[in-house]
Amino acid sequence: MTPPATRDNFVPALLAWFDAHQRPMPWRARAGQTPNPYHVLLSEAMLQQTQVATVVPYFLRFIDAFPTIDALARANEQQVLRLWQGLGYYSRAHNLLKAARMVVERFDGMVPRTVDELLTLPGVGRYTAGAIASIAYDTHAPILDGNVVRVLCRIDALRRDPRDKAVQFQLWARAESLLPDCRTGDFNQSMMELGATVCTPKNPSCLICPVQQMCRAHAQGIQDRIPPAKQTKPLKAERRWVFCVQRCDGKYLIEQRPPIGRWAGMWQFISVEAATDMITPAVARAACGYALKGLTPLATVHHTLTHRQYQFDAYRGTAKARANAISPRRWATLAEMEELPFSKPQLAIRKRLGESE
Repeated sequence: MTPPATRDNFVPALLAWFDAHQRPMPWRARAGQTPNPYHVLLSEAMLQQTQVATVVPYFLRFIDAFPTIDALARANEQQVLRLWQGLGYYSRAHNLLKAARMVVERFDGMVPRTVDELLTLPGVGRYTAGAIASIAYDTHAPILDGNVVRVLCRIDALRRDPRDKAVQFQLWARAESLLPDCRTGDFNQSMMELGATVCTPKNPSCLICPVQQMCRAHAQGIQDRIPPAKQTKPLKAERRWVFCVQRCDGKYLIEQRPPIGRWAGMWQFISVEAATDMITPAVARAACGYALKGLTPLATVHHTLTHRQYQFDAYRGTAKARANAISPRRWATLAEMEELPFSKPQLAIRKRLGESE
């Protein structure tokens, strides 16, 4: 019979495995060193919805540009968005900057130690607060991210949907029950590490799992069916026309997106919702404010977000324009655009534009 996972048998096995097999990460403290709370805060912001391998180069660039939380707090939003460019979920970047400024203004530049104080920071929820508090300060705080949920569900052979509120409450209580009195941060990291590298969503590596003997799902041979798969909904399809308008000096007309909403504060070529299947000179002029000559297709870019599927149909054309554009628009060369933050689909269009010149 499979013994239940308890603090006495589960924690030592998992921590011993973690000490031997944890992946090196630039934000993790080395043996004998104290974690840098700013590094922990930054990494947790970046790791939301994003894999470790993707985050590492972004983290290193951020630390190089903003070595301290005070330096980050003094940065302007465009600098932060430019460094975040390509990482996606840009609300995280906005919230990170706001959080850094709040830490400096309200907490004397010290990342808060308690979950309650961390929860006052923009973009910090219960999981992130627990992760920062435990990893940075060894505060006694449980965590519950996707990896930890999967581990707990399989350990207890919990077949119910973990997205259900009642199950969420049960899982938080279960995470709390396993939390050790010391090395809390290491334990929380070991749970996430186990889920990311061994107890994976598909084809988990049960043969090398350090807590296999306590796993009821493995004992019953149902680990591949736990947690139950999320029912996917069809993505909402949206189509945009993008106009790459060039004037005689080689500069292109670009615009800054509003400060609130998707890709907030970032730059793009003139983009409008596609109202019909046909581009006409009148439509292009209404969107850009100029009569365009030589309007030709440039590229079609598809981009998928969590709940939406976008299609960007890009066109290029020339315009007679001498005066500067009115904010939030401006004229810029492709080289000048390198210093500005662009969303991933707009970057793809910019790249295609450069290749076509």
